[in-house]
Amino acid sequence: MSAGLVTGVALLGALAGRVAVPLARRFVGPPGLPRAVDSAGTLPQLRPGEVAAVAVSGVERPALRHAVPLVGALVFAGLAVARGTDAALPALLLTAAVGLTLAVVDLTCLRLPDPLVGAAALGAGLGLVGAALATGKPEHLLTALAGAAVSFAGYVLLALLPGSRLGFGDVKLAAAVGLPLGWLGWPTLGLGLLLPHLLNGVVVLVLLAARRVRRDTPLPFGPAILAGAWLAVLLA
Repeated sequence: MSAGLVTGVALLGALAGRVAVPLARRFVGPPGLPRAVDSAGTLPQLRPGEVAAVAVSGVERPALRHAVPLVGALVFAGLAVARGTDAALPALLLTAAVGLTLAVVDLTCLRLPDPLVGAAALGAGLGLVGAALATGKPEHLLTALAGAAVSFAGYVLLALLPGSRLGFGDVKLAAAVGLPLGWLGWPTLGLGLLLPHLLNGVVVLVLLAARRVRRDTPLPFGPAILAGAWLAVLLA
């Protein structure tokens, strides 16, 4: 892909990041009020400062409004460079666009809302249908569905383990990103399933060493799922 097209895709990513912050406000509640709930709203509220110590305390923060468009530009540009003219690139970009909003919401209030996760899955699915029609390889859709199923099953097992801190929002998000990862092949899917845990482990160790969290402090895992999937695509 030419430098001009990569730049154009990066600008689209910046726009997606710009939209992500106001869209996230619909799902996080009053600005500056950290809370931890799953998609059903059943988890108890955290003590003041626990979420703020490790994430964003509200989507109204100016730093967040400036950072997310930059992250969006980087994410989109990376996908454009890695996949070039791949027919699956629109599916990846659609998933990433929704993923920016999901990351903001999860960092703010430890929540992965079902409507946003569903939108990510829908964007990936529609994009991959278009890719299958463009390439004349509809059988790749079966691989994508298998990737989503494997991701879902793997994360369900992890979520059910004693002491697991994975929520079913994480499980559903893993299934959504499993669609495009499955399309790209089993090695990419495997890497996309492994990397989130490695990334999250590094973050947790750094925060523990800095005394910013305790061992029992709930942490968002959705951003790690999205970052791991992104890196897997870049390394594919």
